[in-house]
Amino acid sequence: MDTNTDVIAAIATAHGPAGVGVIRVSGFGLMAMAAQLTRRATPFVPRRATHAHFFDPAGQLIDEGLLIYFPAPHSFTGDDVLELQGHGGVQVMHSLLQSCLEYGARLARPGEFTQRAFLHGKLDLAQVEAVSDLINAESHSAALGAMRSLSGAFSKQVRQLREQLIQLRIHVEGAIDFSDEPIEFLSRESVDQQIAAMQQHVCHILNVARQGVLLRTGSHVVLIGAPNVGKSSLLNALTEEDHALVTDIPGTTRDVVRSHMVIQGVCFHLIDTAGIRSTTDVVEQAGIARTWKEIQRADMALVVVDASCGITQEDLQLLQELPRQLPTHVVINKIDLAVGAQDVPHTALSVSALTGEGLLELKQFLLQQAGWKPTAEPVFLARERHLIALREANAALSAACEIQHPLELKAEELRRAQQALGKILGEFTSDDLLGEIFSSFCIGK
Repeated sequence: MDTNTDVIAAIATAHGPAGVGVIRVSGFGLMAMAAQLTRRATPFVPRRATHAHFFDPAGQLIDEGLLIYFPAPHSFTGDDVLELQGHGGVQVMHSLLQSCLEYGARLARPGEFTQRAFLHGKLDLAQVEAVSDLINAESHSAALGAMRSLSGAFSKQVRQLREQLIQLRIHVEGAIDFSDEPIEFLSRESVDQQIAAMQQHVCHILNVARQGVLLRTGSHVVLIGAPNVGKSSLLNALTEEDHALVTDIPGTTRDVVRSHMVIQGVCFHLIDTAGIRSTTDVVEQAGIARTWKEIQRADMALVVVDASCGITQEDLQLLQELPRQLPTHVVINKIDLAVGAQDVPHTALSVSALTGEGLLELKQFLLQQAGWKPTAEPVFLARERHLIALREANAALSAACEIQHPLELKAEELRRAQQALGKILGEFTSDDLLGEIFSSFCIGK
């Protein structure tokens, strides 16, 4: 990782006109830059908002606003930090940023401010990821979960486990190194009891983390089926908005239509697709091709069927062609129009997109199938890499518990468990992974 201490600057607020815009600068010796920007010789009081005028190097007044100076190490990044708050016009922000660059800063890379906070020990890697998750949260529950992770709720549990592992390793490795000395160490029974207790703790964190991953990513649900079975109507009914065009003409939907809904804090990304059928229409064929691409990426598929027709031969063929690993469920739509539904599986869900009948049950079903299980304690946001690390730690602890002789093998499994937990916090992490994480941030964060 690049750990240089260049002065970096970026616009920290969203692009576009706004009442207020913020420029963030991080580096060392920023009091001199503040003096140049404001043409003011009096030092700024740390962490106090001060009214100031901002000038470019030619002495032209750019804007007026507030300047806040955060001296190192008591800042977000651990460097000196300047926060320049001005009017949020696009040109004003651009001119103010350009002046910062001319005064010696360079444009920050995506996530570089947070990267510096990580490198200076202000945040561990799980907290770094929570910053991004908080910015991108799609529901209130996801935002709360991200805030819990950012405040250290997840990291605290992992760090606590890691410290217990270190203490246990001291006893086990001490027993190996001083086996010939008359020193008392923990009995093997006591060691195994501690390992079993830690394993239970890891499993508990893993269960909560699974919910955190679902809360963070949501579930991608693709609506598929023959033309005119009511996929678009069902999308509109579930989201309670008219996202998709609805007509009685088969093949109306020719492209992918995306929307989302939130159920108990879990975001479901719904994808309405072109009806699958044999057609010579080039545009419709392109839409069907996109349907199959969405099917490959989905977490779940709802095969929508017309209640008056029941499961047709075409539906059966479609069900056979779907990827076996894709969870697939049949939804019988238009039950308000069906005099007597044809042959349908008893496991199918019956709804009416027109009247709303069965929609609440369908939403609860989706929540259940997605794997959401409300926990007694607040959920923190997590990522797939966290689950992998927790599974590695669990497997290592399980192996350590089974090994009785020699002690060296037990100690090695404990070391592996500690290393797996360290990956979550960023203690054992490749530069490639760090680069991937920080590059997903917006510039200015």
